[in-house]
Amino acid sequence: MAGKSFVHITRDVSKSLETLRAETPEAMDGFSQLARAALRDGALSALNKELIALAIGVASRCDACTGFYVKALIRLGVTREQLMKTLAICTYMGGGPTLMYAAEAVRAYEKFQEAGAKVPA
Repeated sequence: MAGKSFVHITRDVSKSLETLRAETPEAMDGFSQLARAALRDGALSALNKELIALAIGVASRCDACTGFYVKALIRLGVTREQLMKTLAICTYMGGGPTLMYAAEAVRAYEKFQEAGAKVPA
């Protein structure tokens, strides 16, 4: 089984988000402002915040969330070990169904790596 293409999922969702931005600019601007405020460095680093976001995306079984957060984490320099430890906590808290989706997050990480994203060891 080839599995999902997180590269394609994020690309396709990005196109739809462009439509939402064009047709609902006030709502999307509000959401973007919330995202910027929540992700700003402070007591938690941007990397730690994105790891938390990935954990919630995995627990929610959100394909697009997983793709976007893995891409962001790679950009922020996440290590494979940091990713795996986060997914272990997800599995601990969410049980078997979360374990199955944690495997999807690993696939996303590996596919983005294959697609040329810079991924630390």
